[in-house]
Order: sequence, then structure tokens, then C-alpha cells
Amino acid sequence: MKRIFLIVISFVITITAQAQNAKGSLFIIGGGDRSDELIKQLVATSNFKANDYIIVLPMASEIPDTGFKYISLQLKKQTNLTIKNFNFSKHDVNDKKWIDSLAGAKLIYILGGDQNRFMKSVLGTPVYTAIHKAYNNGSTIAGTSAGAAVMSKYMITGKQLLDTVYKETFNKLWDKNVEFAEGLGLLQNTIIDQHFLKRNRYNRLISSLAAHPDLVCVGIDEGTAIIVHGNKATVAGDSQVIRFAVPKGLQNTSKGLIKFSNAEFGVFTAGDVITIKP
Repeated sequence: MKRIFLIVISFVITITAQAQNAKGSLFIIGGGDRSDELIKQLVATSNFKANDYIIVLPMASEIPDTGFKYISLQLKKQTNLTIKNFNFSKHDVNDKKWIDSLAGAKLIYILGGDQNRFMKSVLGTPVYTAIHKAYNNGSTIAGTSAGAAVMSKYMITGKQLLDTVYKETFNKLWDKNVEFAEGLGLLQNTIIDQHFLKRNRYNRLISSLAAHPDLVCVGIDEGTAIIVHGNKATVAGDSQVIRFAVPKGLQNTSKGLIKFSNAEFGVFTAGDVITIKP
């Protein structure tokens, strides 16, 4: 038992160190419509060479082939590189040829849909390892909507633990109302929320900050992205990005309500550079 525990701890430390020292970039889109200009920035960030290729991971989507079709059409306006559709929900996650190809992709793009569905397909599999390998070696990992949520180690699942009826915003700032699950962990210390302004998710992200006060919480609106290099994230796109961090005097009342005296809060637009925790 002790040996297994040490192996798990060693793996966690390794993944954390790799995420903090990765050579690649993250291009995290808050969902909604993607402008051609935003995709142009994605291609520029990827810094393609002649023999590079792109792999789309559609496992979060209920309509994976349709989702692949639309992102492919957008990408083909900006690059002539090969674009492949690797649906590991329908394919063996241990297929070495596919895994090696995934690890060698210069851009990996994760479609939107249900982040829980995506992680069910990849967590604990060679797919997970291949994504990290690509990122560590200098590739760009991109995702939209659910594909944004999975970037975090502490992934917001979308399930509310205390409110009995789902709403896009919480009724109150309750303690322990946000459900988290294990995401890809490309961001070990930053929590991502998406569709942020469009769906008024302030209450959810503030609740997430209260649950993990040592982390940075970032809300990305639709049609907008952050481009992550190390501990810096550059905003791109049409709308805004919200950043919460460092709550002071954090407490919970006897009724389970969250309160704190102040916190870091910022609203950012295209071109702004914000500090995160990788």
C-alpha cells in the first residue's frame, strides 16, 4: 500500500512539474462562435512547420462528426495542413499508431460538449499521457467550451451539489455547491469557466474561488480566448475575460453561505496580459 501511495505521489509531482515547465501553449476559448480572426491567432500561436498536422478530439460532443466538420472548415481557411479526427470514444485508446500520432501533433483541438464525457474517454489512458507529451514538447493544446473546462486539474463539471434545480447562475454563494472532477491538469493551479458573461456565471466562479482560495479562477466569455504561455495569459477575441484570486478573510456562515472581505478582481479585453498559475 505504501509503495502504491508513493507511486501516485510521484506521478502527481511529475505532472505538476511538467505543466509548469511545458514548452507548448494553451489556446482556451470560452465557447460560442469563433471568428476567423480568432482562428487565425490560433494558427499563428501554433507556429506550424511544413510537415506538421492537426488532430481534433471530438469526444465531448454529442455530434462529433459535425463538430469536426465545422472546425476543419475554419482551420482550412488559415492553413493547408492535414487535419485528422481522432474519436477515442469509438476507437481503442491503446492503439499505438493513434497515440503516437496524437503525441506528435502540433495542434490538438478539443471540441465542446460535455467535459465529463471527454474525461471519461481519456482519464487514466494513453490519450491523457499523449496530450501531456505533446504539450511538454511544444505543441498547442486548444479547446472550446467543454474543451476549455478540461484544461484545469480542478474541472468544473457543471453539476450543482446544493441547488436542486440547475440554473446558469447560482441562487446564492453556498459553500460546497460546485462539483469538481479531475480534468487534464494542463493548468494545475487555475480553474477555467466558460460562456462566462453570456451565462452570468459569476456566482459559480466566486464559489469555485472559495472552494480553492489558493488558485486563480478565470472566466472566459464566448468568442474570446486566453493564450497561455507559462504563468502569463494573453486575451484574444471579441469579448472579455474575468479573473478572481486571493480572497481575504474567507469564511462560511453557520448556514453555509460564503463570505470574504475582498479579493483580486479584474476585467480584461483583447491584448491584455494577465497572470495565472500554471
